[in-house]
This record gives sequence, structure tokens and C-alpha cells, in this order.
Amino acid sequence: MKYFKKLLFLTLAATVASSCKKLDLAPTNTFTELNFYTTSLNVNNALNNNYSGMYNSGLYFSNDAMSDNAYAPGGGPTGNVTAVASGSYNSQLDKFLNDWNFHYSGINSCNLFLGNVDQNKTLDAATITRMKAEVRFIRAFHYFYLMTHWGDVPLITTIITADESKTQSRVSKATVLNFITSELEACAAVLPSKDQYSSADNGRITNGAALALEARVLLYQGNRMADVVTICEKLMNNPGTYGNYALVSDYNSLFSNTAVNKNNTETVLALQYQGGITGRTWGDYYDFAPISAGARDNGMAPTQELVNDCLMLNGKPITDPTSGYNESNPYINRDPRLTATIVYDQYKFLNPDGTTQTIYIKPGTDPNSNRPNEYRPAVESVSSTGYYWHKYFDPNHLPALASGLNLHLIRWAEVLLDYAEAENSLGQMNATVWNKTIILLRQRAGFTDANALNYPGNADMTNIIRRERRVELAMEGIRTEDINRWKLSEIVLNGYAHGAKFSGDPTVDNGYIRAQLRHFDPAKNYLWPIPYNDLQKDASLTQNPGY
Repeated sequence: MKYFKKLLFLTLAATVASSCKKLDLAPTNTFTELNFYTTSLNVNNALNNNYSGMYNSGLYFSNDAMSDNAYAPGGGPTGNVTAVASGSYNSQLDKFLNDWNFHYSGINSCNLFLGNVDQNKTLDAATITRMKAEVRFIRAFHYFYLMTHWGDVPLITTIITADESKTQSRVSKATVLNFITSELEACAAVLPSKDQYSSADNGRITNGAALALEARVLLYQGNRMADVVTICEKLMNNPGTYGNYALVSDYNSLFSNTAVNKNNTETVLALQYQGGITGRTWGDYYDFAPISAGARDNGMAPTQELVNDCLMLNGKPITDPTSGYNESNPYINRDPRLTATIVYDQYKFLNPDGTTQTIYIKPGTDPNSNRPNEYRPAVESVSSTGYYWHKYFDPNHLPALASGLNLHLIRWAEVLLDYAEAENSLGQMNATVWNKTIILLRQRAGFTDANALNYPGNADMTNIIRRERRVELAMEGIRTEDINRWKLSEIVLNGYAHGAKFSGDPTVDNGYIRAQLRHFDPAKNYLWPIPYNDLQKDASLTQNPGY
């Protein structure tokens, strides 16, 4: 049976022992904690369960809605991310409780697997060792997100009782960080590389994924850049050990072409989906695409701020008076990743049947009055910013735009960007590093102008790399963490998030739509509040400052 053809969820049957039997005697006609893992099929199902609980599409996409990349007028794909973005929340916000419970439920599932899998005596030792490493990676992944958003958190690495769960204290972020990096290094030492797995195992966690996640974890700390460089160079210089990774030739195909999306040289780790009527799918795009392309409404819209960060084809930002930017025709001669990522006014949208339609968004531009108006102020069913998403639009979608495309958790492009940022922070950015990283991303995107491709020398390299990271990885679930670790949230999340120039009032923000007023308090908002419900259940928990 192929490993990722179907994700199965398990439940342990509750049994009541007869009074004439020993209480710890496992019955032979049902599964309990005493004998569940003795069956190899159950072990595989339990492993699949941990994979499926590692992350989900709602968490993936909602990250951008908490940042300056997007606005979610209806609350967002998971919890109320609109409140997080605006800064109008407290410890009772459902987003915090949902995320906290999601990750700790995943950790509990991992601990159950690790604490019981050695009961199995039919799988060979090497397989058990590999499975343990996969689950340890998943547990480290959960702790990384907990640590990133909450700082000090309870560190639970064994099976605990319900009563014990109510007495868990927070440990220092440094302790959690050390646990995560130690686990990932141990996983990298025993897991196979991507190239060592068969096609039936496509999607499994690899040694390359363990190192790439460790690089991201350390990059986020800001003071471990030399370690980030070392890890990235391991991946870049040892393909025989960690897998042959490379950028695919076409950026858009990574997110729309099923064959490329599911089997390519760039994916380091992805959430696996199958598609089809019985396969595992995700349906967020039903609220992301243009209404005239089949969407239900608009649950998350790109911002003008994201659009503005897309360079001109000559490599110059639109704020440069010599760039050639034309505010009256703002989407021509821009970074091709703009068109791959965002649907803008008069966008040429490729339909699943191969036909093309023009998406008219600016009021008064659509010659066909029977089509739905794609932008109306204060109407949540259409875009609140005058933009829609194109990245991850699945041309082979099922009804309600359900998709079987994989969602990239870590791509080779991110490894290159991690490396460039770390080298630059150490004062070691030069033409050699540039040619290993940024130039490759721009060439793949479609830049040809020498001004965009050549190493810019004494330019503001920090902002160049940050801009490149934003545009390359938009809508891939990391922007909120990026602006937090750069301490930019207090700047970019204070004031209005904007949309296209449709407001009709040039005296207010030059006519750009005011989508949402945001506030970010640097004294407290870089960490989330511990959920109120958990504080009530566990007297050992303490709250983050300011909440």
C-alpha cells in the first residue's frame, strides 16, 4: 500500500475489563493502548495521523492575513486573524486558543507514538528508527510554532495524564529552542535523503527537511547566523548526502501544475494532498479567487503594500523616479511573480478549460454589466482591496474550487534566501553569494535586465533581500514571522492596510483604498497571550507581559 495515498485517522477503543480479569490484561478482540502498536498497520496509520496533524491549509494561508501582505475581512481561514492584524484582541480570542490546542494536540499524538511504538515486534528496527525520527521532526515543528508565537511554553516530551496536563509550567524559550535544534539534528542523522525514497514515499520527511527547518528556526533567532550559513552550505554542497535540490524552471508551475507541484526538485517539505472525489483536498481558494472565476466570496485579499514591493523589470523599485513606473498603468513591466501571485484589474485569467477571461475589478471598467462587480466598498463577498489571489489556483479543481495541490512548507528557494540573509547579516554578502542565491531566483522569475540581475554592490542589501523574500514567498505562511523577527511589525502594522487606487478620493492616501486600520504595540504584541481558558485550567501557567 502506498504510504501517502490516503491519510487515516485513528481512535483508540475504550474498553472496560471484567472484574475477574487483571485490569492490565489486553483483550484479544479490540485494540487498547496495551496492544494497539503491536499491529504494523496500526503503526503506519498512527504515523499518518501525525503527518496529517502537523499543519493545515487554514493555518498556512491565515499567516499572511496577520501581516502586511493581506487583509481578511471576514476573520480569515482560521480563528479571527483580522483581530490579530488590527491589534484589537485579548487572551480570549479564539485564534489563540485554536492554535494552542492544535499544536499541543499534535504534540500529545507524537508523544503517544514515541512512547508506544517499540511495542511493535514485526517491523524491522531500521523502519522503527526512521518512523521515530519522522515523528520527532513533527513534534519539533509544533514546538517551533509555539515558541515563535508565545516564547516560553510548556515542554512536554512524554505521555502525561489529564491531571498532569493541568500542572504544566512554562520553560524558557532558550530551553525550547535547544530541544528543537537537538531533535532536528538527531533526525537529520538518521533520516534518508529525498533521493533515497521511492516515488511511493514521496512526501515523507527527509534529512534535508530536518536541516532546512533547523536553518529557519535559527534564522528566526537573529543571533545564530553563522550556524544558518553552516547548515545551508551542508545542503547546498552535499547533494549526495541530503538530496539533489534545485529551483524548477517555471515559478508559476510550482503552484498550479499538478505534475510539477507534486514531484519536483524544489520541494523540501510539503503538505500532501491527493485530489479527486475521494482524496484529501483543501478548499480555501473558494474564498480567494475572483468571484467571476467561481469563488464564493472573498475571505482574504492581497494588499497594495505587497503589490508595491514587486520591482520593475529593470530591477528598480516603483518609488525610484527612474524606474519607469506608471501609476496610470501600474501592472506592466513588473516582476513576473506579481502576475503569478495576484489578480489585479484587467488581469488575463486562464480558465480551467483553456479559455481566457479578463477580470474587471475597478468599478466602471467592465463592459459587461451582467458580470459580478469584483470590488465594492464595504461588501465582504467581493474583494475589499481590489485584488485577488492567483498563486495556488488549481486549474484542475473540483467543485467549490477544492484542490489536491500540495502546499509547500519549505522550498529550496527559501534555503537560498536563508543563506543570503545570514551571509549578509555577517557582513559576508558579495557577488559570489549573490550569484548562488538572488540572481537564481530572479532569473527563474523571468528577469533579464542586467540591472536586475547583476550584484548591486553597495546598495541596501538588507532591504533587497527582505523584498526578495517577501515577493518570492508571498502566501506561503511565513510573512508574519518575518516582520516580527525583523521588528518591522511595529512599523508596517501601524496605520492602514491599503488596496488598489479605487477610492475616488485623491486627498486621502492618494486615492488608495483604506482596507483596515491596524495597531501594533511593540511592548507586548511580538508575543501572543496565553489563552485564557488554559490559564484557568492550569494554575502553573503564567501570562505574557501586557495581557
